[in-house]
This record gives sequence, structure tokens and C-alpha cells, in this order.
Amino acid sequence: MSRAKRVTIADIARQAGVSPGAVSFALNGRPGVSEETRRRILAIADEHEWRPSSTARALVGARAGVVGFAVNRPARTLGAEAFFTDLIAGAQSSLAEHRMGLQLVVVQSIADEIATYRRWRSANQVDGVIVLDPREGDPRPEILRSLGLPAVVIGGRPSSDEDPATIWLDDAQAAETVFGYIAGLGHRRVVYISGPEEYEHARLRSEVLTAMADRDVVGETIATDYSPIEVSSVMRSLLSRRERPTAVVFDNDTMAIAGLRVTQEMGVSVPGEISLASFDDSVVTGLMHPSITCLTRDTFGLGEQAAAFLLEQIDAAEILPDRTGPRPALTVRESTGRPKA
Repeated sequence: MSRAKRVTIADIARQAGVSPGAVSFALNGRPGVSEETRRRILAIADEHEWRPSSTARALVGARAGVVGFAVNRPARTLGAEAFFTDLIAGAQSSLAEHRMGLQLVVVQSIADEIATYRRWRSANQVDGVIVLDPREGDPRPEILRSLGLPAVVIGGRPSSDEDPATIWLDDAQAAETVFGYIAGLGHRRVVYISGPEEYEHARLRSEVLTAMADRDVVGETIATDYSPIEVSSVMRSLLSRRERPTAVVFDNDTMAIAGLRVTQEMGVSVPGEISLASFDDSVVTGLMHPSITCLTRDTFGLGEQAAAFLLEQIDAAEILPDRTGPRPALTVRESTGRPKA
């Protein structure tokens, strides 16, 4: 019985209708092909279970010259969030200094994200990865260890000795800053509209709000998928209650802007009848009327730090100690005030 012929780059190029060079660019995460062409080539390669030959792997095994970033967020909301725009720009700025590329992929689930890491590693497409949104029972650290793929995690609690290196963002302290200010203004009915509840930062923030009960604050957390459509629906429901919250805090600036638009739609004055705040800031939140109180962080600097830390980790013989990310500060604007007596 004859052995099936191994699929080559030339075979993939013929099926995709492109040159072998374009296939090489796509498989190695290099610039030079459109995203549509890249996706088509990768789909064909996956269909045929293409993997680089041992000879090719030996030739390129030293370095791919690329860092991977698989983002598990709804694609429709990704471009609207200033956090991601600034984070990616900061990472690219740092990588460019070392002549390194950044391969960004938007995935639909944690399973897709893990499959992406496996494909990148088996095809030697990236030298390491930036990981976002740690969660309770997160399967990714163990997978990355088993793959031997260097990684830096942004956010969450400090890592264990065996987990990937972490740039720690003290979300509990950040929540104390925001919710503490809201409580200090006199608000006692506070709602936190978060992203998916499995994200560790959402859970930490929710825990802090719940603990505000010792300051007579009745806190409520409502999880969403980050989309303005779902946030708007939740906000309409809140404003239709007989007893409305006097303050609402959102996970990011896009969500806060969507919430503000609903208050205007329903004729609810801000901050006269309800105060609004956000855990992320952007230029737009400062230009809205009323402008929105936000937790301001140097997200561009966070991206630079994450990329530089990952490059150090790639060169290191062991997992490096965790580091602390840029410390945020509360920027008070027009959307918050004391509640009505």
C-alpha cells in the first residue's frame, strides 16, 4: 500500500491560486498578503493537515521573527475599543525596534484560541504569544507549557511558579478606586455592567462591589458580551425599573458611551438622575456631553511593556518573575455627581 503524498507549499499555492512565496508569507505570519488571502491559505493548509518538514523546520527553527496575539473577543466590538487599538499600537512599537512582527488573529472561543496556539507552534510561525483575559480555571497556561511556547499574560492575579509570566494589573485596587469614589459621592444603589463573568478582572471587580455592603452600598453585577447592542438593552431595563440605580459603572469606554446614549434616549439626566463611569478611558469619552468619568491607564505603554517582556521571556532559560503594569488613575469628568437627596 503506497503512502499518501505529502502536501507541499507548491500544492497549497496551486489550490489557493497564489504564488509559493505568498503561501510562505501566510504560513509564517509575515506581511505581504491580504488578510483574506492569508485566511484562505491557512484554511487550505489546515484542511490538508500541512506541517513543515523536518528539514524546513531545522532551517527555520531558530526564530520566526513574529509574536502572536490571539484575541478572543467579538470582532464587531474589537475595532471600537480604544483599549485594543492602543495596546496593539504599543506592542507593535516595541516589536518594531527589534525588527519583529506581530500576528493578530481574532478567534471566536477559547477552543479556537488554543487551536491557534497549537498551529502556530507546530508550524514554527511565532516565537511567543501575548495572552489576554485570564479566567478562573484557565486551560491556556497548561497548554502553553506543554507546547513549550513562551508567553506573557496581561492582567489577573500574580502567576504561580509554573504559569507563564504575568504583567499584573491590580484590578481589585482599580475597582476600589472607582467604586470607592462612587460610594464617596453618596451612591447606595450601584450597578456594574461587565463583560463575560468568567473573566478574572470582571470577577475581581464584582467582588469589590459586593464588599461595598459594609458601606451600605447595594451592588449588582450584570454580565454582557461587551457589545453596545447588549449593553443598551441592559441599560434600558435598568432605567425602566421602579427603583433605578443611582450609578452605573461599565467595563470599558464603548459600553459607557452606549449607556450614555440610552439615558439621552430615555430622557434621564446625567449626572442629575444617574451617574456613569467606566474602567477604560479614551479620547472620545472626554469629548462626549456630558464627558464620562473614567479610570485612565497608559494602555500604549502596557502594550510596549508586554511586547518587551515577551522578548525577554523568549530569550530566557526559565520563566521570568511577574511585573506590574502601568498604574491607573481616576479621571473625574461631568458624568458623576452626588445623587439626589
